[in-house]
Amino acid sequence: MDNRTILAEGKAVLGIEFGSTRIKAVVSDAEGNVLAQGGHGWENRYEDGVWTYSEEDIRSGLQSCYADLRANVKAEYGIELTSFAGIGISAMMHGYLAFSNSGRLLVPFRTWRNTITGEAAEELTKVFNYNIPQRWSIAHLYQAMKNGEPHVKDIVFFTTLAGWVHRWLTGEKVLGVGDASGMFPIDPKTGDYDATMLEKFNELALAKEMPWKLADILPKVLTAGECAGRLTACGAKFLDPSGNLQPGIPFCPPEGDAGTGMVATNSVGKRTGNISAGTSVFAMVVLEKELSKVYPEIDLVTTPDGALVGMVHCNNCTSDINAWVKLFAEVGEKMGVKFDMGELFTKLYGIALEGDPDCGGLLSYNFLSGEPVVGVADSKLAVLRTAESSFTLANFMRMHLCSALGALKVGLDLMLKEEGVKVDRMLGHGGYFKTPLAGQKIAAAMVGAPVSVMETAGEGGAWGIAVLAQYMVTKEAGSAKTLQQFLDDDIFRSMKASTVEPDPADVAGCEVFMKGFRAGL
Repeated sequence: MDNRTILAEGKAVLGIEFGSTRIKAVVSDAEGNVLAQGGHGWENRYEDGVWTYSEEDIRSGLQSCYADLRANVKAEYGIELTSFAGIGISAMMHGYLAFSNSGRLLVPFRTWRNTITGEAAEELTKVFNYNIPQRWSIAHLYQAMKNGEPHVKDIVFFTTLAGWVHRWLTGEKVLGVGDASGMFPIDPKTGDYDATMLEKFNELALAKEMPWKLADILPKVLTAGECAGRLTACGAKFLDPSGNLQPGIPFCPPEGDAGTGMVATNSVGKRTGNISAGTSVFAMVVLEKELSKVYPEIDLVTTPDGALVGMVHCNNCTSDINAWVKLFAEVGEKMGVKFDMGELFTKLYGIALEGDPDCGGLLSYNFLSGEPVVGVADSKLAVLRTAESSFTLANFMRMHLCSALGALKVGLDLMLKEEGVKVDRMLGHGGYFKTPLAGQKIAAAMVGAPVSVMETAGEGGAWGIAVLAQYMVTKEAGSAKTLQQFLDDDIFRSMKASTVEPDPADVAGCEVFMKGFRAGL
């Protein structure tokens, strides 16, 4: 069946992901081949001390993204989209979206980027004996309770961004287990919220004052392959105001960007890992056993099918690189040269490989927002050099590529070196890896392990959630395959990947860079 027929007959799957700077839609076939894409650029706002996206931004952004997809399909295939075999919604994990009985958002969306829940996160970590990072939804809720915010008594439901958008379109208050594991700890044995920790939370003095029990306001947890509801008539009209999209389409469980990143890199099996590097960066390894102790730098989350994952999540990655590249573009404009931004990024990333292994003694910090993994509470942006530093463009760009992964390496060293966690393969995806070799070679040196990049590396989470929608379709058709079997057999069987081994000289240089990075903190 040709691509046009697949689209016209509604046999393709649609994945939509809300990233930090872009909402992206990907349509793919049963084997994961991308048939069409759409997108919408957006940015978070810093308002009243909180990083947020407005409700209007979310709604209009979703519609704009789908409209762009429709237009692209119309232009390429000459048809109108009317249906899909399945749909999936993914978004940035964590954060805080709390709702009243009428469905009204009680306070503006508090995103993962906020570092305003330190007191709550620290207290809950002690109570649970389980690391609760500042960005987790439960930390936001408990901090609001500790702050005495009046809205908390009116909460009847709270969720993540993916869960909220999924509810708009289906009416269902559900969440995939991977995304749910960033709201509240999951018990891998049951695949649901940890019952003991739920009870411990309810016994807290502040919780006893609430008219609700925690389990009653959390979304229902679902596992990859389950049907999480169907597109309602209102949802169809909202997503596609033209009226062409028909209701009744099944949805897979909404997932977070960590889960879709694991799927997009075929990293859901034990001893597999991945690095997702864009506006933020996180590295995940599917664990064979629990860690020996609690590490504030390491989150314990799950794969979309419920396996335990050790994750190091950092709030900052490429934003500072982007700012410098834009500055270079501005210099070009002043000189009468209009750069193609994609080409400029590629050139500058490539130049980084010409730099000294230790970045020539240059040092930078890319903390546009706070970075709890290394104990930085708020924005700290700096480029540092000494009189002895080799201040060249190659070293300057290499320094930025290294510093983008600096905080990540601090946490990852704890997991791989101190805990001795084994990883057979590490795969990279996201904007950091779009330029061939550059990000991949630096990442291999920083991690000290081979890093592979698949040809889907640039597709990211929107493609990953589309694949999860396809997995649901196959399960609904009676397939008994596990998620790992489905990915191996149906999606990645013929997928090409390039692998870069760590260069000893680069590894040594990165260790020198990191010595300065750690000391400078």
